[in-house]
Amino acid sequence: MTRRIIAYATLVFAAVVIAAAATREIRAQESPAVLTHQVPAAKDGGVVVMLCDGKTSMEVKGLKAGQSMSHEQAIQVTRELMAKWQREHPDQKWQMAQTEQSSQPVPAPSAAAGPDVSKPSGTVPSPQTGAKSAALGMQQGDTYASFTDRDYKIWKNETDKFVAEGKRIFHDTKELGGTIGVSCDMCHPDASNTHPETYPKYQVQLQKVALLRDMIDWCIENPVKGKAFNPNDPKLRALEAYIYAQRKGTALDYGKH
Repeated sequence: MTRRIIAYATLVFAAVVIAAAATREIRAQESPAVLTHQVPAAKDGGVVVMLCDGKTSMEVKGLKAGQSMSHEQAIQVTRELMAKWQREHPDQKWQMAQTEQSSQPVPAPSAAAGPDVSKPSGTVPSPQTGAKSAALGMQQGDTYASFTDRDYKIWKNETDKFVAEGKRIFHDTKELGGTIGVSCDMCHPDASNTHPETYPKYQVQLQKVALLRDMIDWCIENPVKGKAFNPNDPKLRALEAYIYAQRKGTALDYGKH
């Protein structure tokens, strides 16, 4: 009897181990890891920082693993990286801003200034021209055809708040999970040169067709040197919202390079 119990327990344990292994394999297939590029080895004991093109890099001398640069130092490093990229691609132009008003990396917005998502602001049909007055008995199955002025204001305020949150994270290396002081805005002022309207498209850095969020994660893991976000992380969703909002009015052109 004892031998039978031991044998049975062994079989159960083996089944659990096999099931756990199968579950891990399925999860791995469902959520493929974001590919990272092999960063060149540091020659002088510093940290090598790479642009989001997956090629252009430079060593920050004196910066040790686990240390973070000041905001000013990080901006200087990213400017030097972009200057290096321009020297290596004299026939190309790195778009520095979405609009003519801004052509240099912008500092993180101060808390006192409050959210500013006015550039480009875009326009939404006014309640007078775009909204319809709610009619009794019309709500079920007709949500968006019978919204009120109050509905419109709530939706717009919530959307603007979400975009503003994305802008805040975009400018904050700590919120991005960065470890060397680099934030997204240092290479992409006002979310420029991101072209969200061209996704999905094949990205050489990832060696697969990517969504915008895939490229955001790649940039966080590489130039920012942080950890990729969970697909449902509110920060990732807010970053997407901010980047898309900056290209309001631009025609969708997926697959374009």
